[in-house]
Amino acid sequence: MGRPRKGRPTKYPPEFRAEAVELVKRSSDRSIVEIARDLGISDSTLSNWVRADREAQARAADPEGLSESEQEELKRLRKEVVDLRLDREILRKAAAYFARETMR
Repeated sequence: MGRPRKGRPTKYPPEFRAEAVELVKRSSDRSIVEIARDLGISDSTLSNWVRADREAQARAADPEGLSESEQEELKRLRKEVVDLRLDREILRKAAAYFARETMR
């Protein structure tokens, strides 16, 4: 699971977090919202713990793999590369055009 943020004390002990995540994993008939309500915590907090646990398990299974946020960043950067290459090609053609125009 994720590390607590620096400078901010953690409200819930790691044991509580681990038990809450296990409860979600074992409860196929109850939603995260229901479990969070029963535990007296926010459903978004519990969802974050569950997501962090899944990412930790995925990293443990494939240490070379990318996390979800890294995959999203990679997708965004690849799109940016395509856009920049297109911009560069347009600028190259424009520069060649204007170079020919000034030679006349």
